[in-house]
Amino acid sequence: MSTIKDIARETGLSLATISKYLNGGHVLDQNRERIEAAITKLDYKVNYFARGLKTNRSMTVGVLLPTISSPFFGRVVAAMDGRLRQCGYHSIVCSYDFDPQLEQEQLRLLVNINVDAIVFVPQQIDAETLTSIVQNVPVVLVDRAIPDYRCDAVVADSLNAIYSAMEALFRKQHSRIGLIVGPQDISTARERLIGYRRVHEDYHIPVDEELIQVGNYDLESGYRLFNALMDLTQPPSAVCVTNYDMTVGAITAAHERGIALPEQVDFIGFDNIDLCQVVTPPLPFVEQPMDEMGREAARIVLQRLDGGKEPPQLLRLKSKLSHV
Repeated sequence: MSTIKDIARETGLSLATISKYLNGGHVLDQNRERIEAAITKLDYKVNYFARGLKTNRSMTVGVLLPTISSPFFGRVVAAMDGRLRQCGYHSIVCSYDFDPQLEQEQLRLLVNINVDAIVFVPQQIDAETLTSIVQNVPVVLVDRAIPDYRCDAVVADSLNAIYSAMEALFRKQHSRIGLIVGPQDISTARERLIGYRRVHEDYHIPVDEELIQVGNYDLESGYRLFNALMDLTQPPSAVCVTNYDMTVGAITAAHERGIALPEQVDFIGFDNIDLCQVVTPPLPFVEQPMDEMGREAARIVLQRLDGGKEPPQLLRLKSKLSHV
């Protein structure tokens, strides 16, 4: 079995540099690459239990998601995990399947297995409950914020993302635009609805409440609510969908009804880059900075684990409207 001394001989680096890397410290990029190449070549295995006893760290970051089936969260976690692994940390990913009780249970599990930090996409938990469960462990929220809870958060600018999408449709002379939006107990969904209402107000166009359809951020909701919009006495001439999975459902419903998008009903999807590009003609979509969100979450986690004492930061990253 290879040892750290074998890594030192292979790389020509000092034991101190290699130990620093293996314990999650920052080393020069060229040194990191040499160490990682040697680890692969020599099939070196890190003794995480022994390292945890020595450093008082598990070298793990707990990641708690509403679901592990969403490609959106997959992209974010992949970008984050890659950066964490470069610094010697490993991710433990679990989900709570949109269940508020399981949301709390999974948080307790991560705390009990002594992860060094938690990256969390919340849904129904409040600040008081989260504070009672998680203590003395850095928490970074991703995609969603929790009112009155002081911690770092990385989110996309949901309000302005929908505002820009609606502006694009207004410029094409649409005035009846359907909105398929997520549950209003989620901060991103609330912000997207605010953006929809605000752009109507700014353009002096009355909001028809029946054009606002609230779903569950899943495929079934997108399918059902697109059909509900099309079944109205006066259907919208355009539809804006505000979530990856609901975009799939809405496009599926349009296909089954024989509605050509965007010729018969104009359409803007959300995050579903592959689907919106593969249909003919390609559909416009709001693209959130998924990779950047993951990298920034990892950066903040590492900053906190290195002893950073800066006040909690809220990073609000810009989305873009593509292929309009």
